[in-house]
Parts: sequence; C-alpha cells; structure tokens
Amino acid sequence: MQKAIIAGAIAIAVATIASFAAGGAKMKITSSAFQEGSDIPSKFSRDGGNVNPPLRLEGTPTNARSLVLIVDDPDAPVGLFTHWLVWNIDPKTTEIPERGTPEGAVQGTNDYPNLGYGGPQPPSGTHRYYFKIFALDQTLDLRSGAKRQELDKAMSGHVIAQGELMGRYSHSK
Repeated sequence: MQKAIIAGAIAIAVATIASFAAGGAKMKITSSAFQEGSDIPSKFSRDGGNVNPPLRLEGTPTNARSLVLIVDDPDAPVGLFTHWLVWNIDPKTTEIPERGTPEGAVQGTNDYPNLGYGGPQPPSGTHRYYFKIFALDQTLDLRSGAKRQELDKAMSGHVIAQGELMGRYSHSK
C-alpha cells in the first residue's frame, strides 16, 4: 500500500513538473475593450485607428524573468499570420495601455511586415485573433525587429506559464 501511495505521489509530481515545464501554468489576459470570444472594436483594426487594445495581465509566476506577448490570426489564407510580437516585458507588468508598449520591452516585425502592432484586417469573413501571454524563466537576447520564427526558437523550453484571449473581427467593406 505504501509503495502504491509513493508511486502515485511520484507520478503526480512528475506530471506537474512536465506540465509546468511545457508552459502548463495558467495566466490570465483580458481587455476592457472586448470580452473573450467577442468582437474586437474596429478602433483596434487597420480599418480603424490601428492601435493595440488595452490589456490586463494576471497570474504571472513569481519566478518569471520576462513576459512575451504574441498576437496572431490562425484563420488567414496564408496560414498563421502574426500581428504583434513583444518580448522582455517586465514580469511585474499588469497593464499594457491602449496605444502602448511596456517600457523596456522589445518589439518584433509582424507579418505586414512592420515593426510593432498591426491590427486585424481579414480579406473576407470573420477571423479569430489570439492575444497570447507567456511567462519565461529568462530574458531573451533578440534584436528589435526579429521575426516570429526567431522569437519562437528563443522561447522554446523557457515558457513557465501562459494565457490567451481570443477576439473576432470582420473586415468592413
């Protein structure tokens, strides 16, 4: 009986560590501009002001060394389309203001291709836009303007928590 309890405890510990190492810990990312699964106001699209929406971050682990924000659209005709890459965000950050980038953070090149935020502008239909936050166990040594592939590679194996917020947008005609 004792061996079974010990084996069970070890299995739970291993599963917890594996989940944590794979970014299984959960963070929360929300916006006062739209709710999970709802429409993103045109103000935050390329049809409107092309400014980033305000974001709130919660649940950052105390051992996080930096945060990464990625905004992408999996419904684009060309496949995954990246709208915003920001890394080396201070882990104490709880708010990213509208039209704002956290002080000291570094921005990458989106798929438009431009540096910084590029709002939704689907060619047709309604697309989903994912605002993803990642807590890392290190800061990243990436130059400003790096692309998604470089960021993904640099983050690999360093994600300790993550969260996402999904909004929808339809291109106005």
